[in-house]
Amino acid sequence: MKTTVDIPDALYRKAKIQAVREGTTLKNLIVSTLSKRVEAKGVQEPRTPYFARRKLDPAFSALVEAGKLSGGSDATDAISEDRDRASS
Repeated sequence: MKTTVDIPDALYRKAKIQAVREGTTLKNLIVSTLSKRVEAKGVQEPRTPYFARRKLDPAFSALVEAGKLSGGSDATDAISEDRDRASS
């Protein structure tokens, strides 16, 4: 990944000198320093949200797999029907 970063002149010169002393490139110095800093802080990949990790209750899952819950109406249908009856 390429990126552009503004580095103050004085810091750039010091970093360039440090890289030469270590026999490496400025790029390698920056990457290794950044890697050490990130790993020391324990930065982790984002976790999958809780709702995406939930599992169906085994008994409910068995009913779904058996096809015993197909073809029914959901709560929004029942509420709509109740509202229609109430407004008539």
